[in-house]
Amino acid sequence: MSVAHGTLGSMHTVVSRDSSGIGLRAVSDTGVPEEPARVVDGTALAREVAADETRQTRWTWDDTNSWYPGLLADGVRIDRAHDLRLAHAVLRASALTAHTALAEAGPTAWDRLSPVPPPGGPTAAALTRPDRHPGAEPLFELGEIVAAPRPAARGSAFGARAAAGYGGRPARTDGRDAGRTEDRTDRRTDRRDTGRTDGRDAGRTDSSDNRSDTGRDADRDDDGPGTHRGPGTGSRATDDTPGPLDPVAELVAQLAAIKDSTDPGRLRLLLAAESAGALAAAEMHHAGLPWRGDVHDQILTDALGPRPRPGARPARLEALAHRIREALDAPPTLNPDSHPDLLRAMEYAGVGARSLRKWELEKLDHPVIAPLLEYKGLYRLYTANGWNWLDTWAPDGRFRMEYVVGGVVTGRWASTGGGALQLPHTVRRAVVADPGWTFVVADAAQLEPRVLAALARDERMAAAGRSKDGANTDMYAGIVAAGAVDTREHAKVGMLGAMYGGTTGVSAQVLPRLARAFPQAIELVERAARAGERGEVVTTRLGRSSPPPGDSWAAVQGSAFDEDAGADAQSRARSQTRSWGRFTRNFVVQGTAAEWALCWIASIRRRLWALGESTVAAAGLAPAPFDRRPHLVFFLHDEVVVHAPADLADAVAHEVREAADEAGRLLFGDFPVDFPLSVAVTESYADAKG
Repeated sequence: MSVAHGTLGSMHTVVSRDSSGIGLRAVSDTGVPEEPARVVDGTALAREVAADETRQTRWTWDDTNSWYPGLLADGVRIDRAHDLRLAHAVLRASALTAHTALAEAGPTAWDRLSPVPPPGGPTAAALTRPDRHPGAEPLFELGEIVAAPRPAARGSAFGARAAAGYGGRPARTDGRDAGRTEDRTDRRTDRRDTGRTDGRDAGRTDSSDNRSDTGRDADRDDDGPGTHRGPGTGSRATDDTPGPLDPVAELVAQLAAIKDSTDPGRLRLLLAAESAGALAAAEMHHAGLPWRGDVHDQILTDALGPRPRPGARPARLEALAHRIREALDAPPTLNPDSHPDLLRAMEYAGVGARSLRKWELEKLDHPVIAPLLEYKGLYRLYTANGWNWLDTWAPDGRFRMEYVVGGVVTGRWASTGGGALQLPHTVRRAVVADPGWTFVVADAAQLEPRVLAALARDERMAAAGRSKDGANTDMYAGIVAAGAVDTREHAKVGMLGAMYGGTTGVSAQVLPRLARAFPQAIELVERAARAGERGEVVTTRLGRSSPPPGDSWAAVQGSAFDEDAGADAQSRARSQTRSWGRFTRNFVVQGTAAEWALCWIASIRRRLWALGESTVAAAGLAPAPFDRRPHLVFFLHDEVVVHAPADLADAVAHEVREAADEAGRLLFGDFPVDFPLSVAVTESYADAKG
């Protein structure tokens, strides 16, 4: 990300639609609109934008997905944008803008804007066919515990907005409709290692074992402080929010809020990176991740048997279901897909299972365990990435992810289904580069601990991520070498416990040693936890703030001090306090890591375009303007996949590494912290990590 990408100091062109056509109005970086607005016909917008790109303007609109997909379809890529919806959500909630006019204003129509789904995808189709909606779940589902009035709800649910063309206008819903988003990175192992047993920790992403072909979880956990609903849910009442959308007035208000904030530079960088991420997400949807349908079908056939008729199980699953019934001496009517029925049958057979979680089942000794575990694994493949998934999400040889930028309360991305954030290794063999092209796959090693070291300016901890000769190294091994703990496993578990709030087991045992070795880093997360326990807001490096707890949280806390409060009320208040502390403890680290990733993506995007077209490789199967250029096709928190002409692969790998260094400098200046990457050049995504 260049300096130009990292600031908002440039002319804006505000794009909007009215009855006369599409308006293009220039607004200076000081918030002064120029008169009059140009009005163009929708068919001429791409031509106008392409011509204006030479002026290095920043295209400003209500939602990137309302406008950019149409430009990409016409072969037009833009360099910079300002997404008003994303920026509004940040500025309304940031502690850095708490005393600005924008933050203190009453509810507006911008507060209830939901993300627009990419046109032509399964979610857009589901807005007119709700029965076919792919479904998904958010990572942070704060529900009624989160405060509602001032901060704009962070969008994690699609409202029903126009799915095609330029500048679709919103048709309001209650926010519980078509697009609950997902962020499904599986942290169950980490939670178990760090001793978290209440199931409500801030990093919770527990995936159900019972999902439909299109990705919907059939089973949901109760709402807790580890999750977050989108607009229009919980305690927010937004149906009567006043006022139409005026993008020019909103931009002027946002620029004033940035100027009047306590740290304009940090916020400018955050908003520029967030909007660049929105552009990248739209481009990844447009280009698509190469997907070999024939390879995917063979994977499924080898594992499950031939594709079954509708309503029937694959042959392999049916055979395992028969073995499960036999082992439990259960009737033929027992459906292993029904968790309540299966648990009752297991209890009757004396299995002793309290749940169907894999790690609990593996501890048990009973003939049903082996076929049940195999069934669960194959069933997940069938329901999450089976033939219906292939038909829905990759029908044309491309998997077009539907990312929701900033869809998680920490700023991480979410998706609206299809499993974009949890692509199992089993099906990655279907991700094959086009002929003459290859993948450059890069992931950041131990991103969050390195971010924590830089946030706290803990030089000793940062040094653990470098070898003595200055080369990059395994940070956990470096922590051992520094004498903080005895083994790499203890370093990993202890650091995860520090960031996620582990209070039992190994993490609790090694945490005091980490605190002595790296006092600044551990004190930072401890301060964040204590702030959360007091009901306060915490803020990331660039200025994204956590939501404060709401009235229900305060009511539970207050009830513990009533004269007649019993032990249960006090215990409930303590539990809730600790849970919110775990949430804020992790928020500052995960949120800042998400900011690093946004800056990384923005820099990669710019650098790839600067490499130009290949003069050797044949055109790829991606649509223009990416048919001859390297381009991003996949992103997952700390990992990117670039689809590149083979002759440019080495140059791409170099630029991806340079982009990581640039992201570190943008966030942390000259603080000596490294962000090493593992980079692989491969024609198959399955081979990227050996």
